[in-house]
Amino acid sequence: MSRPGAIAPLSKGATVILGNEPILLTPGPLTTSPATRQAMLRDWGSWDAAFNQMTQSVCADLAAIANGGAEYVCVPLQGSGTFSVEAALGTLVPRQGLVLVPNNGAYCARIVRILQRLGIDYLELPLEDDEPVSAAAIEDAFNQHARITHVAQVHLETSAGLLNPLDEIAAVCKRHGKSLIVDAMSSFGALPIDLSRGGIDALISASGKCLEGVPGMGFVIVRRGVLEASEGRSPSLALDLHDQYVYMRETTQWRFTPPTHVIAALRAALDQFLAEGGRAARGARYAKNCEALVEGMRALGFEPFLKPEVQAPVIVTFHAPRDPAYDFKTFYAAVRDAGYVLYPGKLTKMETFRVGCIGAIDANEMRNAVAAIGRTLAALGVRVR
Repeated sequence: MSRPGAIAPLSKGATVILGNEPILLTPGPLTTSPATRQAMLRDWGSWDAAFNQMTQSVCADLAAIANGGAEYVCVPLQGSGTFSVEAALGTLVPRQGLVLVPNNGAYCARIVRILQRLGIDYLELPLEDDEPVSAAAIEDAFNQHARITHVAQVHLETSAGLLNPLDEIAAVCKRHGKSLIVDAMSSFGALPIDLSRGGIDALISASGKCLEGVPGMGFVIVRRGVLEASEGRSPSLALDLHDQYVYMRETTQWRFTPPTHVIAALRAALDQFLAEGGRAARGARYAKNCEALVEGMRALGFEPFLKPEVQAPVIVTFHAPRDPAYDFKTFYAAVRDAGYVLYPGKLTKMETFRVGCIGAIDANEMRNAVAAIGRTLAALGVRVR
């Protein structure tokens, strides 16, 4: 029997991945459907009208998921989601702007690093890893620092799985006339986000998260007037969101070599997303996955790091066993051999590990994963309690 993920010869000069790869219980890349992977088997020309029409249809569907309407446009960008975060900040924030960054995790801290590299002034609102930001705290910052122009908010802080209250944050930004830029990397497509309510100027996500596409493309759904006012502002050529928007509007093409296979896979993934029932159905499946995971892990003796009221159904952080026999790398490798890929912890004050609930999987697969974890712990002689 071949090992999971083994590569077998197909013919001279060609290989194929066998169909027994492990399930990715990670926040992206994640396990995709056969139909999504199948979509990448065709090559596309970057100037082909059919490919450019596919890009346009993908962008239209992405904007519709967030209920953007005619006021918003979706601008795709090559690269990981972080590329699009940096593009949004570098393009949409004026050089004299001051960005408030509520910080309760590693991806909030990444925004701070981006702003530092861009030379944009920022004000950090420090929070604990299990502490969601409140609208009141943001309003206090507005009252104390009148120069704040923007808020850069991570909706779902993936380092712990923490959900921040986006609707309340958007409402207070709207009331104070501040521009809100939202990193919705791990929430878009699964959790409710409604741009028609106002308060959000830009929303950023990527192809390889809750949409269940493959990595390689980020996108920004941005208020048209805000984007059109940002001409010439970006310090980067490749990450100039305005330039990308204008070029695509005028030519229907990408400025530079597009991620053709990624777009094709995302088109297939979006077709499946819509057939499943859209955002509500996708979110409901992930919620059932999360419930099955937490229930099963608790039965093994594990406790989630977060309280249920702030836990998003996307990725769950668990306290690591205190048994001296426990070593994450050994545990990870053994669970991987059993067919499931976990994720290391990202907290600095305690040892944890994370298990994702997203991807082309269901609650039954989550129960199978928990069973594999239980067998692995027994084989390693690790006690959880």
